[in-house]
Amino acid sequence: MSAALEGIRVLDLSRLLPGGFCSLLLADFGADVVKVEDTGMGDYIRWAPPHYQGAQESAGSALFLSLNRNKRSIRLDLKHERGREVLLRLVRDFDVVLESFRPGVLDRLGVGYERMREQNPGLVYCAISGYGQDGPKRDASGHDMNYLGLMGLLGLTGELGGEPVQAAGQIADIGGGSLMAAFGIMAALRERDGGGPGSSGGSGEGQLVDVSMADGALSWLAMVAASYFADGNVPRRGRLPLAGSLICYRPYQCADGWVSLGALEPKFWQAFCRGVGHEELIEKQFEAPGSVAHGQVKEIFMGRARSEWEAFAQEHDCCLEPVLELDETLDSQLVRDRAMVVEIEQPGSERPVRQLGIPLKMGRTPGEHARLPGPALGEHTEDVLLACGYSEAEVAELLSSGAAAGPAGVEQAATFRA
Repeated sequence: MSAALEGIRVLDLSRLLPGGFCSLLLADFGADVVKVEDTGMGDYIRWAPPHYQGAQESAGSALFLSLNRNKRSIRLDLKHERGREVLLRLVRDFDVVLESFRPGVLDRLGVGYERMREQNPGLVYCAISGYGQDGPKRDASGHDMNYLGLMGLLGLTGELGGEPVQAAGQIADIGGGSLMAAFGIMAALRERDGGGPGSSGGSGEGQLVDVSMADGALSWLAMVAASYFADGNVPRRGRLPLAGSLICYRPYQCADGWVSLGALEPKFWQAFCRGVGHEELIEKQFEAPGSVAHGQVKEIFMGRARSEWEAFAQEHDCCLEPVLELDETLDSQLVRDRAMVVEIEQPGSERPVRQLGIPLKMGRTPGEHARLPGPALGEHTEDVLLACGYSEAEVAELLSSGAAAGPAGVEQAATFRA
């Protein structure tokens, strides 16, 4: 069975999470993703702990492996003239270039979008950056929390009168960056290549896909912003209907942990109130935290253990679920049945590498998580260059000149820990 993206070739120049997760989605569905890394330490995340014992040093980081299965790795020095020549030669045979440098970096090196397009007019060039390729913050540094803060999500997350609360997942990096980039790439490829029966042929031309993680994060507030545009009322932390202002839609502490109640529709709230024997609360559904009704609901939840509330939810359909710790989640029947924990044999590792599975389930062309293990730094440099048309002598000369580099095994200092 053919993979959904078989035949699509991607040069991934990005590092760390946003670009890595984007190209992971493409690779899991069959795209040929080649990581283009520098001749030094490569993708910084390669060296982040924890590591799998026995695996090659540059391909043993659990964080790196979680983002880089099904990819190949080559090493080029883009500050070296011949390294840039190699990149431009590779571009001729690829469909997509993905990068996450600050805007203008590749242009200053002479291998930006316009130069690449001269080599391949059909190239889809996707640039992920914090604030986009233009605008007043084009050159500013930033991380996930900065984008969430600037775009309003951080300020709206938390309890009324409390501190802003940081999310455990990287909303701007993945939701505003990776997912937007993957969608933009697929939309650009569709326009270039044409659609199905009855549609016009494709343009045959590539284009620039400008992904701002800040823009993408702001788009998560579509409904919140729509309300503000309509009535002019400025939303505040703890006062949003879906983020803290309704007693029917909140987490609650129980006797031995926490549960989440999402009884937003009246039928679910009614089922909860009748189930706990407090029908007088039915008319109090949309009261705010701090009210007398809220105090009653808190007391009700504290009267039972989490397992008892799970049993209650099976009997009363009211959108009530336990708040699990990560180890409980990963060991849950739901996660197992949905194949959301998978194993990969990583060369040299003393045990299989466990990772999260593919979140998209497609009927005819499912993804494949274990097509290739995570690549060692520069593992495929020679193979890719030979396939690009370089002779063995030319590859040897590129390696000796420092324009390219093969496999590396020198341990580097970790730059961060997830």
